[in-house]
Amino acid sequence: MTTPEQSFSPADAIEALRTAIRRRIMGQDLAIDELLAALLARGHVLLEGVPGVAKTLLVRVVAGACGVRFGRIQFTPDLMPADITGTSVLRGGDGRFEFRPGPLFADILLADEINRAPAKTQAALLEAMQEKQVTVDGTRHDLGQRFTVVATQNPVEFEGTYPLPEAQLDRFLVKVRVGYPAAADELAMLQAHARGDDPERAMLTDGVAISAEQLDALRAATDAVTIAPDVVAYIAAVVRATREDPALALGASPRASVALLRVSRAAAMLAGRNFVTPDDVKGFAPAALRHRLILSPELDVEGRTTDDVLAAVLLRVPAPV
Repeated sequence: MTTPEQSFSPADAIEALRTAIRRRIMGQDLAIDELLAALLARGHVLLEGVPGVAKTLLVRVVAGACGVRFGRIQFTPDLMPADITGTSVLRGGDGRFEFRPGPLFADILLADEINRAPAKTQAALLEAMQEKQVTVDGTRHDLGQRFTVVATQNPVEFEGTYPLPEAQLDRFLVKVRVGYPAAADELAMLQAHARGDDPERAMLTDGVAISAEQLDALRAATDAVTIAPDVVAYIAAVVRATREDPALALGASPRASVALLRVSRAAAMLAGRNFVTPDDVKGFAPAALRHRLILSPELDVEGRTTDDVLAAVLLRVPAPV
Protein backbone atom coordinates (compact mmCIF):
# COMPACT_ATOMS: atom_id res chain seq x y z
CA MET A 1 0.00 0.00 0.00
CA THR A 2 1.26 3.47 -0.85
CA THR A 3 1.69 5.74 2.14
CA PRO A 4 0.93 9.50 2.00
CA GLU A 5 4.66 10.18 2.27
CA GLN A 6 5.44 7.91 -0.71
CA SER A 7 2.70 9.46 -2.85
CA PHE A 8 3.76 13.04 -2.13
CA SER A 9 4.57 14.89 -5.34
CA PRO A 10 6.35 18.26 -5.12
CA ALA A 11 5.00 19.27 -8.53
CA ASP A 12 1.42 18.47 -7.51
CA ALA A 13 1.83 20.31 -4.20
CA ILE A 14 3.17 23.43 -5.93
CA GLU A 15 0.36 23.38 -8.48
CA ALA A 16 -2.21 23.02 -5.68
CA LEU A 17 -0.63 26.00 -3.89
CA ARG A 18 -0.65 28.19 -7.00
CA THR A 19 -4.24 27.29 -7.82
CA ALA A 20 -5.48 28.04 -4.30
CA ILE A 21 -3.66 31.39 -4.19
CA ARG A 22 -4.57 32.56 -7.69
CA ARG A 23 -8.22 31.77 -7.01
CA ARG A 24 -8.24 34.74 -4.63
CA ILE A 25 -5.32 36.89 -5.86
CA MET A 26 -5.67 38.03 -9.47
CA GLY A 27 -3.03 39.66 -11.63
CA GLN A 28 -0.03 39.09 -9.32
CA ASP A 29 1.49 35.91 -10.74
CA LEU A 30 5.11 37.11 -10.53
CA ALA A 31 4.68 38.32 -6.94
CA ILE A 32 3.07 34.98 -6.02
CA ASP A 33 5.96 32.99 -7.49
CA GLU A 34 8.60 35.19 -5.83
CA LEU A 35 6.83 34.82 -2.49
CA LEU A 36 6.54 31.04 -2.91
CA ALA A 37 10.22 30.83 -3.90
CA ALA A 38 11.23 32.56 -0.68
CA LEU A 39 8.94 30.28 1.32
CA LEU A 40 10.49 27.15 -0.24
CA ALA A 41 13.98 28.57 0.37
CA ARG A 42 13.19 29.18 4.08
CA GLY A 43 13.62 32.94 3.75
CA HIS A 44 11.83 36.09 4.88
CA VAL A 45 9.98 38.33 2.44
CA LEU A 46 9.51 42.08 2.10
CA LEU A 47 6.45 43.03 0.05
CA GLU A 48 6.42 46.58 -1.24
CA GLY A 49 3.58 48.34 -3.01
CA VAL A 50 1.15 51.21 -2.78
CA PRO A 51 -1.95 50.77 -0.59
CA GLY A 52 -4.74 48.72 -2.08
CA VAL A 53 -2.83 46.20 -4.24
CA ALA A 54 -3.64 43.20 -1.96
CA LYS A 55 -0.30 42.85 -0.14
CA THR A 56 -1.93 41.90 3.17
CA LEU A 57 -4.48 39.66 1.51
CA LEU A 58 -1.73 37.86 -0.41
CA VAL A 59 0.08 36.91 2.80
CA ARG A 60 -3.13 35.75 4.49
CA VAL A 61 -4.05 33.61 1.50
CA VAL A 62 -0.56 32.05 1.25
CA ALA A 63 -0.53 31.19 4.96
CA GLY A 64 -4.01 29.70 4.68
CA ALA A 65 -3.04 27.66 1.60
CA CYS A 66 -0.05 26.19 3.48
CA GLY A 67 -2.09 25.16 6.53
CA VAL A 68 0.35 26.73 9.00
CA ARG A 69 -0.02 28.88 12.11
CA PHE A 70 -0.58 32.47 11.07
CA GLY A 71 0.15 35.60 13.10
CA ARG A 72 -0.26 39.27 12.32
CA ILE A 73 1.24 42.44 13.78
CA GLN A 74 -0.04 45.81 12.64
CA PHE A 75 2.95 48.14 12.89
CA THR A 76 2.16 51.62 14.17
CA PRO A 77 4.32 54.51 15.43
CA ASP A 78 3.52 53.66 19.08
CA LEU A 79 4.20 49.91 18.83
CA MET A 80 6.75 48.72 21.43
CA PRO A 81 9.18 45.76 21.13
CA ALA A 82 7.38 43.90 23.93
CA ASP A 83 4.17 44.11 21.92
CA ILE A 84 5.90 41.89 19.35
CA THR A 85 7.99 39.44 21.35
CA GLY A 86 5.85 39.04 24.46
CA THR A 87 6.44 39.84 28.13
CA SER A 88 7.07 38.19 31.49
CA VAL A 89 4.16 38.66 33.90
CA LEU A 90 3.93 37.96 37.62
CA ARG A 91 1.76 35.00 38.51
CA GLY A 92 -0.55 35.55 41.43
CA GLY A 93 -0.25 32.10 42.99
CA ASP A 94 3.46 31.57 43.63
CA GLY A 95 4.92 35.00 42.81
CA ARG A 96 6.94 33.68 39.86
CA PHE A 97 7.26 35.33 36.48
CA GLU A 98 5.65 33.60 33.52
CA PHE A 99 6.42 34.34 29.88
CA ARG A 100 3.44 35.19 27.74
CA PRO A 101 4.40 34.95 24.06
CA GLY A 102 3.51 37.75 21.68
CA PRO A 103 2.14 37.45 18.14
CA LEU A 104 5.69 36.79 16.89
CA PHE A 105 5.19 33.11 17.76
CA ALA A 106 3.73 31.84 14.48
CA ASP A 107 4.83 29.86 11.43
CA ILE A 108 4.12 32.72 9.01
CA LEU A 109 4.09 36.16 10.60
CA LEU A 110 2.58 39.08 8.72
CA ALA A 111 4.40 42.26 9.78
CA ASP A 112 1.90 44.64 8.22
CA GLU A 113 3.17 48.08 7.20
CA ILE A 114 6.47 47.44 8.94
CA ASN A 115 7.85 50.83 7.90
CA ARG A 116 5.19 52.68 9.91
CA ALA A 117 7.02 51.82 13.14
CA PRO A 118 10.27 53.48 14.27
CA ALA A 119 13.61 51.71 14.00
CA LYS A 120 13.68 50.55 17.64
CA THR A 121 10.56 48.48 17.14
CA GLN A 122 11.63 47.23 13.72
CA ALA A 123 14.88 46.06 15.32
CA ALA A 124 12.94 43.78 17.67
CA LEU A 125 12.53 41.46 14.70
CA LEU A 126 16.27 41.18 13.94
CA GLU A 127 17.12 38.34 16.33
CA ALA A 128 13.94 36.49 15.41
CA MET A 129 14.62 36.73 11.68
CA GLN A 130 18.26 35.71 11.95
CA GLU A 131 18.18 33.05 14.67
CA LYS A 132 14.49 32.04 14.86
CA GLN A 133 14.41 32.82 18.55
CA VAL A 134 13.78 35.75 20.86
CA THR A 135 15.39 36.68 24.16
CA VAL A 136 13.14 38.16 26.83
CA ASP A 137 14.50 38.95 30.31
CA GLY A 138 17.61 36.90 29.56
CA THR A 139 15.69 33.77 28.52
CA ARG A 140 15.68 32.47 24.97
CA HIS A 141 12.46 31.26 23.39
CA ASP A 142 12.49 29.17 20.20
CA LEU A 143 10.21 30.19 17.34
CA GLY A 144 10.37 26.91 15.40
CA GLN A 145 11.95 26.05 12.07
CA ARG A 146 8.91 27.09 10.04
CA PHE A 147 9.07 30.67 11.34
CA THR A 148 8.91 33.09 8.40
CA VAL A 149 8.38 36.84 8.40
CA VAL A 150 6.46 38.35 5.51
CA ALA A 151 6.54 42.11 5.96
CA THR A 152 4.59 44.63 3.91
CA GLN A 153 5.56 48.23 3.40
CA ASN A 154 4.43 51.25 1.46
CA PRO A 155 7.08 53.07 -0.57
CA VAL A 156 9.07 55.50 1.57
CA GLU A 157 7.92 58.49 -0.41
CA PHE A 158 4.49 58.11 1.15
CA GLU A 159 3.78 60.18 4.25
CA GLY A 160 4.12 58.58 7.69
CA THR A 161 6.74 55.93 6.88
CA TYR A 162 10.25 55.21 8.20
CA PRO A 163 13.01 53.64 6.06
CA LEU A 164 14.08 50.18 7.26
CA PRO A 165 17.64 49.90 8.65
CA GLU A 166 20.14 48.34 6.25
CA ALA A 167 20.86 45.52 8.72
CA GLN A 168 17.21 44.54 8.74
CA LEU A 169 16.78 44.84 4.98
CA ASP A 170 19.62 42.35 4.56
CA ARG A 171 17.68 39.78 6.63
CA PHE A 172 14.98 39.56 3.97
CA LEU A 173 15.75 36.88 1.42
CA VAL A 174 13.72 38.66 -1.26
CA LYS A 175 11.99 41.97 -1.84
CA VAL A 176 8.82 41.51 -3.88
CA ARG A 177 7.25 44.47 -5.62
CA VAL A 178 3.47 44.27 -5.87
CA GLY A 179 2.18 46.55 -8.60
CA TYR A 180 -1.15 47.30 -10.18
CA PRO A 181 -2.82 44.37 -12.00
CA ALA A 182 -3.25 44.36 -15.75
CA ALA A 183 -6.51 45.74 -17.11
CA ALA A 184 -7.97 42.30 -17.85
CA ASP A 185 -7.10 41.02 -14.34
CA GLU A 186 -8.60 44.09 -12.70
CA LEU A 187 -11.77 43.65 -14.71
CA ALA A 188 -11.99 39.98 -13.70
CA MET A 189 -11.55 41.01 -10.06
CA LEU A 190 -14.37 43.55 -10.34
CA GLN A 191 -16.64 40.97 -12.00
CA ALA A 192 -15.93 38.54 -9.15
CA HIS A 193 -16.86 41.21 -6.60
CA ALA A 194 -20.02 41.99 -8.56
CA ARG A 195 -21.01 38.32 -8.20
CA GLY A 196 -20.52 38.60 -4.43
CA ASP A 197 -17.19 36.76 -4.33
CA ASP A 198 -15.20 38.89 -1.89
CA PRO A 199 -11.81 37.31 -0.99
CA GLU A 200 -11.50 39.62 2.02
CA ARG A 201 -14.32 37.71 3.70
CA ALA A 202 -12.87 34.26 3.06
CA MET A 203 -11.66 32.28 6.06
CA LEU A 204 -7.99 31.29 6.12
CA THR A 205 -8.93 27.60 6.24
CA ASP A 206 -11.13 27.92 3.16
CA GLY A 207 -8.24 27.61 0.73
CA VAL A 208 -5.94 25.04 2.39
CA ALA A 209 -3.97 23.34 -0.38
CA ILE A 210 -1.16 21.51 1.44
CA SER A 211 -0.39 20.60 5.03
CA ALA A 212 2.38 22.07 7.15
CA GLU A 213 4.21 18.74 6.87
CA GLN A 214 4.01 18.90 3.08
CA LEU A 215 5.48 22.40 3.20
CA ASP A 216 8.39 20.91 5.18
CA ALA A 217 8.77 18.24 2.49
CA LEU A 218 8.78 20.88 -0.26
CA ARG A 219 11.51 22.77 1.55
CA ALA A 220 13.59 19.62 1.93
CA ALA A 221 13.17 18.89 -1.80
CA THR A 222 14.26 22.45 -2.60
CA ASP A 223 17.41 21.99 -0.52
CA ALA A 224 18.22 18.92 -2.65
CA VAL A 225 17.95 20.70 -6.02
CA THR A 226 21.22 20.31 -7.96
CA ILE A 227 23.22 23.36 -8.94
CA ALA A 228 26.17 22.90 -11.28
CA PRO A 229 29.56 24.51 -10.55
CA ASP A 230 29.32 26.77 -13.62
CA VAL A 231 25.95 28.11 -12.43
CA VAL A 232 27.40 28.72 -8.96
CA ALA A 233 30.25 30.63 -10.62
CA TYR A 234 27.67 32.63 -12.61
CA ILE A 235 25.88 33.64 -9.40
CA ALA A 236 29.20 34.78 -7.91
CA ALA A 237 30.03 36.75 -11.07
CA VAL A 238 26.67 38.55 -11.08
CA VAL A 239 27.00 39.55 -7.43
CA ARG A 240 30.60 40.67 -7.82
CA ALA A 241 29.65 42.74 -10.87
CA THR A 242 27.30 44.81 -8.70
CA ARG A 243 30.24 45.78 -6.47
CA GLU A 244 32.21 47.06 -9.45
CA ASP A 245 29.35 48.92 -11.13
CA PRO A 246 29.83 52.73 -10.95
CA ALA A 247 26.05 53.15 -10.97
CA LEU A 248 25.90 51.66 -7.47
CA ALA A 249 27.19 53.24 -4.28
CA LEU A 250 26.87 49.87 -2.54
CA GLY A 251 26.95 46.47 -4.22
CA ALA A 252 25.67 43.13 -3.02
CA SER A 253 27.32 41.29 -0.11
CA PRO A 254 28.35 37.62 0.20
CA ARG A 255 25.06 37.07 2.03
CA ALA A 256 23.37 38.22 -1.18
CA SER A 257 25.25 35.51 -3.11
CA VAL A 258 23.86 32.86 -0.77
CA ALA A 259 20.39 34.37 -1.05
CA LEU A 260 20.50 34.27 -4.86
CA LEU A 261 21.66 30.65 -4.79
CA ARG A 262 18.83 29.64 -2.44
CA VAL A 263 16.19 31.50 -4.45
CA SER A 264 17.49 30.00 -7.71
CA ARG A 265 17.02 26.51 -6.29
CA ALA A 266 13.46 27.41 -5.33
CA ALA A 267 12.88 28.84 -8.82
CA ALA A 268 13.92 25.50 -10.32
CA MET A 269 11.53 23.70 -7.97
CA LEU A 270 8.67 26.01 -9.02
CA ALA A 271 9.51 25.22 -12.65
CA GLY A 272 9.29 21.47 -11.97
CA ARG A 273 13.02 20.78 -12.28
CA ASN A 274 15.58 19.29 -9.88
CA PHE A 275 18.44 21.37 -11.29
CA VAL A 276 19.14 25.10 -11.60
CA THR A 277 19.58 26.86 -14.94
CA PRO A 278 21.04 30.32 -15.63
CA ASP A 279 17.50 31.48 -16.46
CA ASP A 280 16.46 30.69 -12.88
CA VAL A 281 19.23 32.99 -11.68
CA LYS A 282 18.30 35.75 -14.12
CA GLY A 283 14.60 35.54 -13.39
CA PHE A 284 14.90 35.84 -9.62
CA ALA A 285 18.01 38.04 -9.31
CA PRO A 286 15.97 41.26 -8.98
CA ALA A 287 13.92 39.88 -6.08
CA ALA A 288 17.02 38.59 -4.27
CA LEU A 289 19.27 41.62 -4.83
CA ARG A 290 17.24 44.82 -5.34
CA HIS A 291 16.94 45.68 -1.62
CA ARG A 292 20.65 45.08 -0.94
CA LEU A 293 21.91 47.67 -3.42
CA ILE A 294 22.23 51.45 -3.09
CA LEU A 295 22.17 53.62 -6.20
CA SER A 296 24.77 56.30 -6.76
CA PRO A 297 23.35 59.77 -6.00
CA GLU A 298 23.44 60.75 -9.67
CA LEU A 299 21.22 57.87 -10.81
CA ASP A 300 18.92 58.30 -7.84
CA VAL A 301 18.28 61.90 -8.87
CA GLU A 302 17.60 60.77 -12.45
CA GLY A 303 14.86 58.43 -11.24
CA ARG A 304 16.69 55.20 -12.13
CA THR A 305 16.13 52.09 -10.01
CA THR A 306 18.26 49.19 -8.80
CA ASP A 307 16.24 46.96 -11.13
CA ASP A 308 17.51 49.03 -14.07
CA VAL A 309 21.10 48.52 -12.96
CA LEU A 310 20.57 44.79 -12.35
CA ALA A 311 19.11 44.38 -15.83
CA ALA A 312 22.27 45.92 -17.28
CA VAL A 313 24.48 43.70 -15.10
CA LEU A 314 22.65 40.55 -16.23
CA LEU A 315 23.12 41.58 -19.86
CA ARG A 316 26.81 42.22 -19.31
CA VAL A 317 27.80 39.11 -17.33
CA PRO A 318 28.08 36.08 -19.63
CA ALA A 319 25.88 33.15 -18.62
CA PRO A 320 27.01 29.54 -18.91
CA VAL A 321 25.61 27.51 -21.82
